Amino acid sequence: MVSRPVTLSFSIGSRRLFAIERHLADIAYSLDDLTSGQRPHALGGPGADGLRVLSAPPCDIPFWQAQFPRHRIGAVQHYRRHFIAMQHGFDDYMANFSGKTRSTLRRKRRRFEKADGGGLDLRCYRSEREIAEFLALATPVARKTYQARLLDAALPDDAESQREILGAAARDAVRAFLLFLKGEPVAYLYLPVDGTTLIYAFLGYDPAHAELSPGTVLQMGALEHLFAERRFTHFDFTEGDGAHKALFGTDSLPCCTFVLLTPQWRNITALASHAAFESAVEVGKRILSGSRAEEFVRRALGR
Repeated sequence: MVSRPVTLSFSIGSRRLFAIERHLADIAYSLDDLTSGQRPHALGGPGADGLRVLSAPPCDIPFWQAQFPRHRIGAVQHYRRHFIAMQHGFDDYMANFSGKTRSTLRRKRRRFEKADGGGLDLRCYRSEREIAEFLALATPVARKTYQARLLDAALPDDAESQREILGAAARDAVRAFLLFLKGEPVAYLYLPVDGTTLIYAFLGYDPAHAELSPGTVLQMGALEHLFAERRFTHFDFTEGDGAHKALFGTDSLPCCTFVLLTPQWRNITALASHAAFESAVEVGKRILSGSRAEEFVRRALGR
């Protein structure tokens, strides 16, 4: 297993307050693993501080604890892993939405087209040369997104990551999209390809144009293009839940992500602190609800 720095985030909603970094190796379940009942191979050993298991079925927690009995489990997150079954056409996919939702999606697209003079300037990038152009145009947009400002989860702009992206493009293992407004890119979507599965890796948009719903318009336009290729069987939204994933997904599976850390005092303290913080956030959510909770969070964060 390859180990790398991983952060344990202390967050309220999408706002990360602070994080603790640990050096972990990842064990990640693919969508194929989940649908076939298989487990990923744990090659090599854990990182200096342990490992992180991504998108495991909850019933597999005891298995991984048994594989690493001295390690302490923590930061357990339960969620639905959403995906789109793409075996049928785009029209069949759209039929999964309610009439009201279809109308809303069409209205958002028309509003964006009107702002751009009447058309949708959506461009697909695939070859190594095209992906190089995509990176040059998308990276400045990525730096403006809330994923970059709050989550450290924007399209990577370091040289090593971009070399890996170009290498994947050379193998025809990438699809990427940019949405333009008056000739300027305002939203991007980057999708690695794993066999016949598209991996939802990075989506972001310039917050200056949030009122035009560029992320939603881009997602729908990209899906229409991808269905037309007739190559892909699944669009995998990967780890974590979210309204965007739940809206566009056609199916979902129960999953969890957790860490197994070595029993050093600093790791035990980190897990205990994270558990106490998450518990406090949950209590706050139960006490406060709806707009009161949102107002409380805004005030707590000074926004």
